[in-house]
Amino acid sequence: MGPLSGLNVIEMAGIGPAPFVGMMLSDMGADVLRLDRKTAGGGDSFDKVKAPNFVDRGRRSACLDLKNAQGAALALDLIAGADAVIEGFRPGVMERLGLGPEVCLARNPKLVYGRVTGWGQYGPLAPTAGHDINYIALTGALHAIGGAERPLPPLNLIGDFAGGAMMLAFGLVCALLEAKTSGRGQVVDAAMTDGAATLSAMIYSFHAAGQWRDARAANLLDGAAPFYRAYACADDKFVAVGALEPQFFAALLKGLDIAEGELPDRWDRRNWPAIAARFEAVFKTRPRDAWAEIFAPTDACVTPILSLTEAPAHPHNVAREAFRGAEPATAPRFSRTPGAIAGPPVTAGAGGEAALAARGVTAERLAALRASGAI
Repeated sequence: MGPLSGLNVIEMAGIGPAPFVGMMLSDMGADVLRLDRKTAGGGDSFDKVKAPNFVDRGRRSACLDLKNAQGAALALDLIAGADAVIEGFRPGVMERLGLGPEVCLARNPKLVYGRVTGWGQYGPLAPTAGHDINYIALTGALHAIGGAERPLPPLNLIGDFAGGAMMLAFGLVCALLEAKTSGRGQVVDAAMTDGAATLSAMIYSFHAAGQWRDARAANLLDGAAPFYRAYACADDKFVAVGALEPQFFAALLKGLDIAEGELPDRWDRRNWPAIAARFEAVFKTRPRDAWAEIFAPTDACVTPILSLTEAPAHPHNVAREAFRGAEPATAPRFSRTPGAIAGPPVTAGAGGEAALAARGVTAERLAALRASGAI
């Protein structure tokens, strides 16, 4: 019943952002069939995490030997009957498999062909290897994150998932909406470098206006400001402080039992080290949860920094049903057509034949595919 209910998507199995796109589409109601590569041993050619991977939830999988003529033909038929296909290989891989956009769009002119890579489909670096850290390094984003001594990789959230997966998901929905009017599909080229640069638009605007120093830990939002940073508590756990506006800063000082007149002008950057040192000393006098209790009823913008173990049990997350056990739930929320987790993480080949049959593959063809080793 999600907003994408009725959408037929083929996902070419891979790693990185493409599976996250498949999860997002499935969570919103799309019928996503993942095509895993069948190896000589009959299994999946990709190294999977041994424990269930939440990103793999909500779809079925068919293992195909794409070097087998019948397997390749089946993949093309499935893509031709879909609304969208998503893949995350280096440029040229799908073309070498005979499943590039020209071939697929010739079979299905309304197809939206989604491609997510680190460097994009063209450019000097397009054919080269890389990971999230490399892609965000080239956009300036990594340079701006971390302590003064060195950049700090923000997990793989900015490149893989925000700059890559979420940009592709947005692009797919845009192209699918446009196809309803034009009757024509198109290729969506989502590069993590492009996406990370776009995500940095506000910071670049500050920099262009002379309001952002081109250095780490030297600006309003990068941990330099004493009223926008993390502080250690008596139990060596941390709180996050985001008291930017005057009324929030006043509430922060009240909770810390500091009179505003005791501090120098907070907007003079030269005073930031002294203010931060005062705050550090006060926060060190109580454990994290004691500070959380003090600030909970206020608008001081002070919150406990929770661990991955703690976060699912926080009352706000429980009330919002933001997690299902340890598994993050679907987002965003819809008032009339809510998304939902469609099923547990899928393993290679699970539910594949039923999914193929649902897409019109006859029992006779399935038998022939099995006999040939194509599936």
